[in-house]
Amino acid sequence: MEKNYLQLNDLTCYKSSFAFSNEVWGLVLKLDYFARDTIGKQFVNAADSISANIAEGFGRYHKKDKIKFYYYSFGSVKECVDWCNKALARNLITPETHAKLSFTLDALPREIHQLIKFTDERLKV
Repeated sequence: MEKNYLQLNDLTCYKSSFAFSNEVWGLVLKLDYFARDTIGKQFVNAADSISANIAEGFGRYHKKDKIKFYYYSFGSVKECVDWCNKALARNLITPETHAKLSFTLDALPREIHQLIKFTDERLKV
């Protein structure tokens, strides 16, 4: 009998954050040099950090270690909210783009919390 194990790509929060970071990357590439060098780099780093911390936590063995990295991703979500708001305030993105990015940034904390709850309840170690 074959066992099916949960894979990283099965996690909704990972898939959402990975797609979000690629969307931010595409937006930042279109900015002028100054905007890319200031807001752009930090926005991309924060966006990449969300899925990277979920992936790193998923790869850890101990429950507390996993959860610690999932919480780090929460911080990166909040950082992205700030960069997204700054990008809007400085006319680097349209209100429509801001609304689309904000929709994902509003959903991610709930998805990450579900992963934390699942990890805490299901893992013994």
